[in-house]
Parts: sequence; structure tokens; C-alpha cells
Amino acid sequence: MSRSKIVLERVTVRYHNGPKPRWRRGWPSQRKPAANTPKDVLDRVSLEIGEGEFVCILGHSGCGKSTLLKAIAGFIEPDEGAVYVDGVKVKGPQADHIFVFQEGALFPWLTIGDNVSLALRSIKDRNERNRHVQSYLEQVALEGVDKHYPFMLSGGMRQRAEIARALAAKPEILLMDEPFSGLDYLTRLHLREEMLYLHIMLPQTTILFVTHDIDEALQLSNRLIVMTEPPGQVKCCQTINLSHPRTLASPVLGELRSQIYHHLGVHVAI
Repeated sequence: MSRSKIVLERVTVRYHNGPKPRWRRGWPSQRKPAANTPKDVLDRVSLEIGEGEFVCILGHSGCGKSTLLKAIAGFIEPDEGAVYVDGVKVKGPQADHIFVFQEGALFPWLTIGDNVSLALRSIKDRNERNRHVQSYLEQVALEGVDKHYPFMLSGGMRQRAEIARALAAKPEILLMDEPFSGLDYLTRLHLREEMLYLHIMLPQTTILFVTHDIDEALQLSNRLIVMTEPPGQVKCCQTINLSHPRTLASPVLGELRSQIYHHLGVHVAI
């Protein structure tokens, strides 16, 4: 593995107010009555992620996958332990760490072109910036939609626009929380191709990708992490040393697929 980009040291996160963890200053928060017992959602999670890795995180609903990403992003503060990026303790969100939410995060009052342009604010010349916007949209097969607003696009097209914005931003860390959930099967397949392309274009970018889809994880990732049922811990890590593109008919992936199902408590992989 390359040098460690992200390190988690015995990270524990508790829910202090029903279903919501304790948010950092500036985020909405409420206090749980003292009589209520806090609930651990992550339990002493220790993990190292190398620079440029594509890591998929699998696990049952409620096991803390999304909470893990938010702790790495600096959106929530661990109750115990710490998260380090490049050896520096995470104390809040960083501009070069991009988070792609499950429900999407395009600004609805901006056009698709303006959404992508936000990642290119360092380019002062407007014409040059627009040329870059067009280039990134073309790379994800979204030619001609720069003047459209997000509501005018399908779910798959909106996710492609988010990938284009991520390409433009060239983030050091890209955190993706079930970005393809709710999309039809063929659209998911196309977006898997886009993700592989993004990883090729940004080889130094570390990608953490939460999914419930085992086949998706097998086809995309360099490493798989399976979480236990809550409170979440790392149950197993599995490195996949296979080149892309991958076929699920591969005996290696077939065996690994059965192992992942077994770790998740399913003994017959369908």
C-alpha cells in the first residue's frame, strides 16, 4: 500500500440525540436529555487508507458507514479517538476534500455549467473557465447541458454532473455516500464506468465509496472494507489485485463475492 493518506485511531462516535450524532460548531445540533443513554454507532474503528486508493465500504444499514465518511470529512467530531489526514488531526471540513451525498449536492439555483464552474474559481478569465467547464462535461458525456438547471436532468445525469465537478476540483480525497442509490440498473453500470475513468484521471485522489451493492464494490475498488452490525467496527479488509475492467465471471471475484456474502450473514450468494 502507498503511504497512509487517512488514518483512523480507535474512532468512536455516539448518537447523543436520537438518530443524529454530535455535529461540529456551525452545524445544526440538539442536546439529548441527560437521562437518555448515548448509543455507539462506531466503536473504536482503526483504519489506514493509502494515497490514491479506491476503497469501497460495505455493511448493513445503520452500521455506521455514512458516519465513518462524515468523521473523515470533518463534519462530525469523534467522541473518542481521532482522524488524521496527512498526519494532521481533522478538526473540520477541508476545501480539498469533496463529499458526494446520497441525495446529491448540486446547487438547484445554478446551471450545471455554473455548478461545475464553482470548482474552477481559481481561473479568473471567464472564457478560459468556460472552456474547462465544457471539457469536463464532455468527459462525462454531458455535452450541451451547461445551461440546464439540475431539475431538468435525470438522476443519472445529475450524478454525472457531480463527477464532472469532482474532476474539475481535483480533490485530494473524494468521499461518496451511496451516490448511485435510487438509479436504474443500466444507469448504475454507466456510472461505474465514469467512476473508473475518474480514478484513472485522478490517480492521486483517494476515494472512499459507500455502497450496498457487492458487485459494484468488486468491480470498482482496490480494497473492500466490511463493517460489522452496529456498533460498527471493521470486520474484514480485502485487497483486490486485479486490473480494470473486471468481469464478475472471474473465479477470483466469484470466490471473493461468496466470502463477502458470508461476512454479511448471507450464506448463499445469488
